[in-house]
Amino acid sequence: MSDNVNNQQKNQESSPDKNVFAPSETVETKESGNLFNQIKSFIFSWQLKVIIAAIALISSLWVIFFWKHIIALQSLKGWANHAQAEAIDCMMQDSNDDKYISCSAKLDNQIVPLECGTSLFNMGCRVNYGSASPSVKLQEKSIAN
Repeated sequence: MSDNVNNQQKNQESSPDKNVFAPSETVETKESGNLFNQIKSFIFSWQLKVIIAAIALISSLWVIFFWKHIIALQSLKGWANHAQAEAIDCMMQDSNDDKYISCSAKLDNQIVPLECGTSLFNMGCRVNYGSASPSVKLQEKSIAN
């Protein structure tokens, strides 16, 4: 009889050892489920919506601010390609509100001041003859003739 009691005690002692592994497995599944629930709750949370709205607002303002510069750069590149010149760069904004941005190109080792359109309907550049060097003025007039 004492052997049966000893065996039962051994079984009881061994059974808690088996139960030690079972809770850890459930803890791991609870942690992974908990992580999934945290990610899911963040995706549907108001914080993520505010972050996305802020990114969209900043991106829109960035495009609006640089839109005229982007169009002027495209016009400058087109003019430089046509005139076989090297496009340098354009100013950021229209300084005198005439729908043209001041740009510069390098033609025959001389800087050519240009005014490039800022609208999709007015793409292209014109030489700013008031600021151009005399050789550029003569060269442009000979091209026009």
